[in-house]
Amino acid sequence: MPALFYASPPDNPGRVKSAWRRDTVLCMFDALSEKLNGVLRSLRGRGRITEDNVREAMREVRTALLEADVHIEVARKFCDACLQKALGMQVLETLRPEQVMIKVVHDELVRLMGPIETRIPFVSQPPTIILMAGLQGSGKTTTCAKLARYCLQKGKKPMMVAADLKRPAAIDQLEVLGTQVGVPVYVERDHQNAVKVCRNAVMNSRKLDRDVVILDTAGRLAIDEEMMTEVSKIAEITQPHQIYLVLDAMTGQDAVNTAKSFDQRLELDGVILTKFDSDTRGGAALSVKHVTGKPIKFIGVGEKLDAIEEFHPDRIASRILGMGDVLSLVEKAQQQFDEKEALAQQEKMAKGTMGLDDFLVQLEKLRNMGPMKSILKMIPGVGSALNDLELPEEELNRFKGVIHSMTPKERRNPEIIEASRRRRIARGAGVQPQDVSGLVKQFIHMRPLMKAMAGQGIGGRMKMMSQLSQMGMMDGAMPKLKKGTTRYNPQRDKKRKRRRRK
Repeated sequence: MPALFYASPPDNPGRVKSAWRRDTVLCMFDALSEKLNGVLRSLRGRGRITEDNVREAMREVRTALLEADVHIEVARKFCDACLQKALGMQVLETLRPEQVMIKVVHDELVRLMGPIETRIPFVSQPPTIILMAGLQGSGKTTTCAKLARYCLQKGKKPMMVAADLKRPAAIDQLEVLGTQVGVPVYVERDHQNAVKVCRNAVMNSRKLDRDVVILDTAGRLAIDEEMMTEVSKIAEITQPHQIYLVLDAMTGQDAVNTAKSFDQRLELDGVILTKFDSDTRGGAALSVKHVTGKPIKFIGVGEKLDAIEEFHPDRIASRILGMGDVLSLVEKAQQQFDEKEALAQQEKMAKGTMGLDDFLVQLEKLRNMGPMKSILKMIPGVGSALNDLELPEEELNRFKGVIHSMTPKERRNPEIIEASRRRRIARGAGVQPQDVSGLVKQFIHMRPLMKAMAGQGIGGRMKMMSQLSQMGMMDGAMPKLKKGTTRYNPQRDKKRKRRRRK
């Protein structure tokens, strides 16, 4: 008998706390980014360059692309197009040829991966039917839940359908994920006919007041005729408005070949690349659009259910070339910071009355946006300076411990922290008193800079953020906090207090 597994929705699905984002796109493209920037930097500082210099640089770019597992034909056409544009724009006669070359490479990267319409085209007469296809192990079921959560944020009422009847516990997994995101799951356990499950789910979606239906179909370890026949029949019966293929980015060029095979049977509308937070080389992302003609619509950037992003070729190209990504940075900030709360913090910054408790709240929200290093890399001109910077998470946790050991009054007015207070705070946080003193002094020195930042536009704030990172308060590069070597001794502390009273 059919069953609808209902899950308790989160209090506010559009504001579920993000635990992201495992260095996102930067992790995948770090090696390629470093090599491309090295090639383009080689043109810098030359008063005049020749056509041979440009050709040599493009040969090195092609080598970097091939090492990143980009399809050989894609790499060749990319470099030929860059070379023709560079010579056509008279790069050799400009005063700053490396800047023109960066623009040429950036524009060609955008063309290679785009153009892409990232939004899901929801139909005016619901339900919008989305069919998810892919090989087993690509992360298809988890991606269904991520996409359902994405639809929730868009104000939709999605329903997931457990049509993977081949893999053991696939239905149970989807039900658990449905509970976590607050989306119901349509289930039929009394037969093994996936086509029937999907047809019944679509027929019942209107009765259940669901305007988006996400079909989680079965996969295999490799492409076979039985799987293709089943998913083709599901597509024929349900007539989905969007068909997305979920691909594992770690499989490199195999992902591109898989996309070609599925597209021949399903007429795909787009691709979702998963495991983008891995240390893969990024070749699939740069090749799939050119080879298959199908755009990358979304990327999975972590294991958490909020770790899915729209794929923007222009932003990805900017990050690859170390140009930052201000738009993505602003979007992440908007997800974390409430408008009223932000205005209150802005007022405190402008008055110079921001306390350590306020700073701790801001620090936590920044950490929820992702690793500090990846956030700072989105600021233009900062990314290249962070290559060798270590940002230990343990130091930030100890920093939190120091603040939590303070009283509310001390957090609001750190100037009142003198020797006896420092010793008490150090005991509570398990660090040395001089470490508490150093952190307090750093924060007091930061206040004027934060006050000045409150009156700046976005450009001025970007510059000041890089100054804050150099001061060590945003990126975790603060003085190392040593673990306290003395244990708490009540008798000894009582003696000290008696001596002070005398």
